[in-house]
Amino acid sequence: MAGKRIGVVLSGCGVYDGAEIHEATLTLFFLDRAGAEAVCMAPDKPQHHVIDHRTGDETGETRNVLVEASRIARGKISDLASARADDLDALIIPGGFGAAKNLSTVAFDGPDATVDEDLAALVRAMHDQGKPIGALCIAPAVLSKILSEKGVTLTIGDDEGTAGAIRTMGNVHQESHVDEIVVDSANKVVTTAAYMCQASIGAVGEGIEKLVREVIRLTQ
Repeated sequence: MAGKRIGVVLSGCGVYDGAEIHEATLTLFFLDRAGAEAVCMAPDKPQHHVIDHRTGDETGETRNVLVEASRIARGKISDLASARADDLDALIIPGGFGAAKNLSTVAFDGPDATVDEDLAALVRAMHDQGKPIGALCIAPAVLSKILSEKGVTLTIGDDEGTAGAIRTMGNVHQESHVDEIVVDSANKVVTTAAYMCQASIGAVGEGIEKLVREVIRLTQ
């Protein structure tokens, strides 16, 4: 497992307008503990909006997705536009509303969403090369849009609205608990519900640890 380079796509910093910090940090933690190198990346563009995480209100500020994501990556991060599938062994996309607002428009448009062009190109290249892709929380819905009509099996837990959107996109939703993963071996796609479920950080971590282990195993 040592030496594997795993891309981690971040969408800002904070559950309501960026990457879910617990999910992102746990992903980085479990990758490091497994001996893999996390290669953090994010799109260099403005966030859809900025949310005060104490009140839930929009602040009216303008923030950059890459700059905000660099907080989680401790500055070691690159522009998503420069990412190449040839340089990675696998890819993981943590959740948070940033995945549905900054990486895509899933939060607003559901199955009719558009996806950041650089992310879509990277995911398609990874999939074409048979390299594993993991997605957490709401990110499987973004992945489903990119891989529309491919019959990929994914999970976002048990939220029927999002599950229905995945099915409308031409893929398969499998209900799951927070500490479980769903593995589509044929497509090398691994997903876990994470904070799509009402759960503790410990329970969310169980699912993320399993996802990281399986993604790395699929690189062998």
